[in-house]
Amino acid sequence: MNRFPLNRFKDATIIYRIGTLAGRFCFRAFGRLEITGAEGVPKFGPLIVVSNHLSLNDPPLLVAAIPRPLYFIGKRELFSNVIFRFWMQAFHVSPFNRSAAGIDAVRVLMQNLGRDRAVVIFPEGTRSPHSTLQAGMLGVVYLALKSQSAILPVGVTGTEKFPLWRIPFPFRKMKASIGQPFTLPVIEGKPSKAVMSNLLDMVMGRIADQLPAEYRGIYARDYQQTQAEQTQQTA
Repeated sequence: MNRFPLNRFKDATIIYRIGTLAGRFCFRAFGRLEITGAEGVPKFGPLIVVSNHLSLNDPPLLVAAIPRPLYFIGKRELFSNVIFRFWMQAFHVSPFNRSAAGIDAVRVLMQNLGRDRAVVIFPEGTRSPHSTLQAGMLGVVYLALKSQSAILPVGVTGTEKFPLWRIPFPFRKMKASIGQPFTLPVIEGKPSKAVMSNLLDMVMGRIADQLPAEYRGIYARDYQQTQAEQTQQTA
């Protein structure tokens, strides 16, 4: 069975399609790429892909691993150069204004989710300096509650072991572990800070579940027990 049917990529740009095929070839021919859980990726509908963030190599790995087109956001400054702007747009990266306190990013992401697309968010907000999972930011919870989209947790490893310029020839083992999609519970009214924090822990815990113990960082603990205790405290 073909795990990457072309009809799912009908809305992707030609360059994105070529880049996806080239990435899968290079990662397997010149590296050791392992993908688990791809069969559980929803074929259609709005989807929020959440992943840990190790390096600039993470987006290419996600593009190669997930069998549907992905849409990203990037700071507006990256689009000032004509050549960069062309490649960013070709690989589904939309600009956002970092000075708008996250409002512009949410607007762009909501537009893509409204078109039943799969968007990528790195909840840590920046690359991890020590390759371990850092504290998440609440933006992903706000987006998931507002859009009522499914969330797909992904754990990536190995991308931090080589520079971006060597992405066509990584000569390293890389892995994308894809978990089961889930949705956050519907919250009536404005959720409290405690509820938002619990929901964020749920999202980050699902990412941590897809990572080896040495990558889990501050989330290296039993999340089900922790969430149960927090729910009892805030009930």
